[in-house]
Amino acid sequence: MALAAAAMLWFALALTDPESRTPPDEGLLFGAWQVLYDTQAPSTQLLVAAVALALLLAAAVAAIESRISKRYRRSENAGETPLAPKLVMARTAGVFHGPVTVTVLIPAHNEEDRIAATLASLEEQTSRPDRVVVVADNCTDATEDLARAAGVEVFATVGNTHKKAGGLNQALASLLPGMGENDTVMVMDADTVIGREYIETAKARMTGDRALMAIGGLFMGEDGNGLIGQFQRNEYIRYSRDIKRRRGRLFVLTGTASVFRSGALREVAAQRGRLIPGIAGDVYDTVSLTEDNELTLALKSLGALMTSPAQCTVVTEVMPTWGAIWHQRLRWQRGALENLGAYGITPQTSRYWVQQFGIGYGAVALLAYYVAIFTMAMSLDEWVWFPFWLGIGVVFMVERVISAWRGGWRARLVALTLFPELVYATFLNVVFLRGVFDILTGKQAQWSHVTRTADGKVVVREGESA
Repeated sequence: MALAAAAMLWFALALTDPESRTPPDEGLLFGAWQVLYDTQAPSTQLLVAAVALALLLAAAVAAIESRISKRYRRSENAGETPLAPKLVMARTAGVFHGPVTVTVLIPAHNEEDRIAATLASLEEQTSRPDRVVVVADNCTDATEDLARAAGVEVFATVGNTHKKAGGLNQALASLLPGMGENDTVMVMDADTVIGREYIETAKARMTGDRALMAIGGLFMGEDGNGLIGQFQRNEYIRYSRDIKRRRGRLFVLTGTASVFRSGALREVAAQRGRLIPGIAGDVYDTVSLTEDNELTLALKSLGALMTSPAQCTVVTEVMPTWGAIWHQRLRWQRGALENLGAYGITPQTSRYWVQQFGIGYGAVALLAYYVAIFTMAMSLDEWVWFPFWLGIGVVFMVERVISAWRGGWRARLVALTLFPELVYATFLNVVFLRGVFDILTGKQAQWSHVTRTADGKVVVREGESA
């Protein structure tokens, strides 16, 4: 890719464009401001150079990520990367630690409408978990009763004020000391249904690779909730497609369902406040808004090897209203930015910093596109169709359809119409900008919990500041 980009750059610099360029046209915006707009397509030289620069940037990111990955896989520095594969393999060599076991922890706060389906998906696994524990956190509904009726254990938190992270820390504090090298913990949301082969695949991968510290799921959105639900399903389908193309190299160990080797979680707890941020002894950082993303950074910072196999599928809840999506994504986006701020710029976090800068650039670019279209429309006496930009739009539309193809005809239809997803993308960009603004202005972050009332109405309840 880098060689191709270099060749294209050379070609662009050597190219002489024979086309004559006409000066931009003039127009009046609202009859008051004089503006200029170009009615010609960019020159061939400019197009080639733009493609070449994009390829060079992609190649650079891929090369840096590959170099960092190889470096930490081969690391022998126990003081900085105690979970590096080479160190783990040396520490566990020559000893049989027993078969791989899976203990499922399901953090739940008033999930009586969802918990039954979640537990049923565990019963339907081709390889059932060895133990299932519902971590009931300050529940005031029938969640605990439904869990006991299903025949699983219930761990009730005591005095927990730190939401999901605090509840899991209490449960893990009692579980981890008695777990061996091949005992694993699966943390699974109470509104999630996992694919039938998830646990079987996780056990096989953990058995076949002693250096593997964690396995993440490829999540899909549940059916329903109309067009809003389809937007989210398309988004999740594209994310899963990206992970598969990356051969399982994940971005985040999703909180919907991920499996961890017990030794990895113990190491995280031991290194809190030393090599990684947090309070010593805590597996999950109770300050973080996105505890799953933060735990991913913690494990990567310690050198852990992780993957997301294609068979480890997860079906999770989609937000039913624009307000619910706003609260969810604002927490995700702000949490991701704050996590990066806590870890700083390191080799392990460099990929994530590039992603955030890319999201920021995309938000600004989309806003600039809208401004340019509006300015042109207000300046012209009549609408003008530009063949070049129509062609670019067709290419973009084809990419949207192909990347959402696995979602069925509804996903393809939404992608084909293009503009509805453009509205959704704009909405997510606004969420990103709001998250950045809140951080810069020091606004306190608020937890929220989406619930449904008995008559089916969606309620977003604001929690205390985090």
